[in-house]
Amino acid sequence: MRKLITGLAASVLAAATPLAAQTTVIHADGVVTDADSAPLGRSTVTVTDGRIVSIVDGWQAVPEGAEMVHLEGKTLVPGLIDLHTHLSGDPSGEFWRAAVQPPEWYSLVAAKNARVTAKAGFTTVRDLGARSDQVMQSLRRATAEGMLPGPRIVTSARTIAIVGGHGDINGFRREVNDALGTSFACTGATECAEKVRLASKYGADLIKITATGGVLSQQGRGLEAHFTFDEMKTIVDTAHSLGLKTAAHAHGARGIELAARAGVQTIEHGTYIDEQAAKVMRENGTILVPTLMAFQGIKENLGKGFYTPVVEDKIRAVSAYAETIVERARKWGVTMAFGTDAGVFPHGDNAGELALMRKGGMSDAQVLASATTGAAKVLGMENEIGRIAPGFSADMVAVDGNPLDDVSVLEDTGWVMVRGRVIE
Repeated sequence: MRKLITGLAASVLAAATPLAAQTTVIHADGVVTDADSAPLGRSTVTVTDGRIVSIVDGWQAVPEGAEMVHLEGKTLVPGLIDLHTHLSGDPSGEFWRAAVQPPEWYSLVAAKNARVTAKAGFTTVRDLGARSDQVMQSLRRATAEGMLPGPRIVTSARTIAIVGGHGDINGFRREVNDALGTSFACTGATECAEKVRLASKYGADLIKITATGGVLSQQGRGLEAHFTFDEMKTIVDTAHSLGLKTAAHAHGARGIELAARAGVQTIEHGTYIDEQAAKVMRENGTILVPTLMAFQGIKENLGKGFYTPVVEDKIRAVSAYAETIVERARKWGVTMAFGTDAGVFPHGDNAGELALMRKGGMSDAQVLASATTGAAKVLGMENEIGRIAPGFSADMVAVDGNPLDDVSVLEDTGWVMVRGRVIE
């Protein structure tokens, strides 16, 4: 009995004793602390228990027990943030696969894509629409706890749509549509408010709606407004009452305007943005996430039998407009933040968006800010991520060159750390 008590006491004591701090000391030839600051020269960055402790000049000695990472010839940059991903899906024109893939498959796909995304330098993502219930909430936890390699995940989980619209299941026989339905389609303000509360109940970090028609869904109802203003306003107000922000997929100009007027935080895509829609966005502080890589990805698959005829028609309609989204938004003073719609094109190619934004007239520093400090502010995490600074999460990437001179160097990240963990 004495041995049992002694053993139990030892176990309790061990559980109560704090674990030794885990410290990593990183030597780099340069550090870009944020998009608005001149790069530092050769520096030592110290990370303890997942947080940046200090940044000092030169390569300092490594304390006993600490791990050293030596990045000679490399520049450390804040981890990138992608505000529009779909980790549980890969590019496919075969919409019928929704009827044959088990929900468990999407969890495996999402885990695979989480690692690929992190390796590409994206240490935080906002995932806007999952292929099955709870897949992103589970992956969010697994990456946070270090069980699986991947970025920090902020997720809307399922998407709220009008019945039969973009985001609702369609393209199958009625009984199949009904069987595959997500229960997040709604009609009328009261029912839409219920869907917001349901999304919150099951762990959504924000609400995503399809405010207009979409390109890749199997319905040809155009790309203008789907929800009524009252429905959208109720969704936004209900989300706000629960402490949640709202993102709106929106292509058509009047749908963009309606969503901005309703108070959504971000417009995703913004294909047909015009001066009137931009004015409402400015007045309401609405941010545009242009997702240029998505348009490029779908255009490359035209004429190959990859998509159904109804989808191909919509791709051809949007392609010419997509190339000038950033240019038009800049002209009318709309604030933009970085997001790609990865999953529509292959995961891991997210950084291609950087050069496309620059092509639209943004400077290298503006593009980098859109994917770091700007995106962090959208998430309400500007004091946590987006910079290399003491107290911030240790989310960093190492590259050759200086992204403030040429942001495309971020397309090749040789080393990535998320929450103080190196992604292998």
